[in-house]
Amino acid sequence: MSLVIAQDISLAYGKKVLFDEDNFTLGPRDRVGLVGANGTGKSSLMKIIAKASQPDGGTIQYSRRARAGYLPQEIAGLPEGTVVEAVMSTVPGRDSLESRLRDTEGALGAATDEEEQLELAQTLADLHAELDDFENRYGRHHAERILKGLGFRDADLSKPTQALSGGWRMRAALAGLLLQDPDLLLLDEPTNHLDVPTLAWFDGFLRRSNKAMVLISHDRDFLNRQINRVVSLEMEGVREYTGNYEDYKRLRAEEMVLLQAKAEKVEQRRAELQGFIDRFGAKATKAKQAQSRAKMLAKLEKVQLLEERQTMKFRFPEVDRSGRDVVLMEDITKRYGALTVYDGLNARLERGQRIAVVGANGAGKTTLLKMVAGELAPDTGKVTVGHNVVVGYYAQHHADKLDRSNTIIEEVRPLAADKPESYLRGVLGAFLFSGDDVEKPIGVLSGGERARVALAKLLLVPSNFLLMDEPTNHLDLDSSEMLIEALKLYGGTLLFVSHNRSFINNLCTHVWEVADGKLTSHPGNLDEYLYHQEQQRLAAEGAETSASSGKGTGAGAAAVSEKERKRLEAEARQRRSVVEGPIKKEIAKLEERIAKVEAEQKEREGQLADPVLYNDFARAKPLMDAHRAGKEELEDLYARWEVAQEKLVAAQG
Repeated sequence: MSLVIAQDISLAYGKKVLFDEDNFTLGPRDRVGLVGANGTGKSSLMKIIAKASQPDGGTIQYSRRARAGYLPQEIAGLPEGTVVEAVMSTVPGRDSLESRLRDTEGALGAATDEEEQLELAQTLADLHAELDDFENRYGRHHAERILKGLGFRDADLSKPTQALSGGWRMRAALAGLLLQDPDLLLLDEPTNHLDVPTLAWFDGFLRRSNKAMVLISHDRDFLNRQINRVVSLEMEGVREYTGNYEDYKRLRAEEMVLLQAKAEKVEQRRAELQGFIDRFGAKATKAKQAQSRAKMLAKLEKVQLLEERQTMKFRFPEVDRSGRDVVLMEDITKRYGALTVYDGLNARLERGQRIAVVGANGAGKTTLLKMVAGELAPDTGKVTVGHNVVVGYYAQHHADKLDRSNTIIEEVRPLAADKPESYLRGVLGAFLFSGDDVEKPIGVLSGGERARVALAKLLLVPSNFLLMDEPTNHLDLDSSEMLIEALKLYGGTLLFVSHNRSFINNLCTHVWEVADGKLTSHPGNLDEYLYHQEQQRLAAEGAETSASSGKGTGAGAAAVSEKERKRLEAEARQRRSVVEGPIKKEIAKLEERIAKVEAEQKEREGQLADPVLYNDFARAKPLMDAHRAGKEELEDLYARWEVAQEKLVAAQG
């Protein structure tokens, strides 16, 4: 049964049509990634599904009693009270239940008839049982656990919501949604305000959920881990694909190849028929055959090829080689009032390294980049930029660095004053600003457009040391992917802050963890860093268990030796292997069979695309039957694969 049915949805802004009688459904276990370029209507469609806005035409119908929870990119406000009280108050039904409880208590106190008293006492007992069940599911303990998972400390829970900054208000709103546990979660870029530690917790929380979800995200890894279906906003309308984002890209590419081949065959047949008509149409002896060919020509289908939207296409220019030491930081301290961000920080960044700076919000990631860029001076200590190092800086709030009164081309012209305008237009064209677009004022641009202008400025001043603070925040998924590919080929050194898991994993050679005023370097990418953190946590838990059971005393019980740590890690791997191994084998077998059937289907589709085949029904029928059977088998295999994936997520949880 469908959880949501969207029927004949239409929406336009002036002459720009976003949806034209589009239809789709959401099932109770669907985990949908909503994808499409910036400006195609992802957030607009999310609002329509959430019933936060109305389409021009069409309807959104929910199944009976289904509840949806919606997290927009910008929240309007939070309930008043402390953080934990505000989060608890978002759960529907609490106020009504408490009100009924108070009314019943009052009625019981005023009742004089014994039978009425007994009846009210039973009602009161039932309400207390209902409230106990409500507290077990939506109570303070559960609310605090979610808030702490999202990065709130104990002291933060009693703060008034009005004291929270924008990013923390968004986290509190997200905590309220997760506590509500709705039948359908609608999440529009939910990771934008999350740091890496919080993102890891949030990722695990969502993967353990079995509820339906619609997710917009520019993080490819996060999407792949969360979804089993894609709804894409394409040039031809709303399209649906089974699987995660990787599956969608593969299926879309295969579909384009298949349609291209089909179109070529149809055109070839069209040319053959037209050639016969042109050659023999005037001959009386061939007139009947020519008329027959003309009818066949009129019946030939028109193959509609898929159109692809333009995406950024650029490469960073070649850069001069810097000295070995790119940046040296010595005994850095930095304070904001009573808050100490860094205390005795020492770090060295060498040529060719690609370093991701991670840590909780407020730990000092942006402060570190600003000090390296020379935009912020440390209170004590020294930042030394190495020999022949040219710095390029992409700030988190890049919009603040752009002159809103300039046009796009006026904003970039001073950076390449010695180059002709055709060169500037060529660079801007790579960032999707062409023709009259370059004359748009900066002030009217969207967040994504301003991000592209800031990236274009980086290209116009070749630098061999790039500092980038959250560069994917306002980019759509395709643009984020293009930036990753360009940076893979970049010949300089890179220091960046990002919460985008895919961005970090694809680029970094080291992770710098900032916490408690210190910096710790970890070799490898983000997944390796997170694995190391998890092993440390397991080892610490093992040490606590050992100490509490009397196996160790004093300082030796609190610390874990290297040998003990390796033993605990080996035991953890063994436990995972025993539980997850059979499920992974089942998934591998299913994936192997799916790949085989998909390959067979692809081959059959190539044969079925041949119009000549349909003149030979004896040959076409078994092929069509086999294709239908293959489709049914694939649907069964996909369903079994999804069940196995859910079992694996549960086991990992």
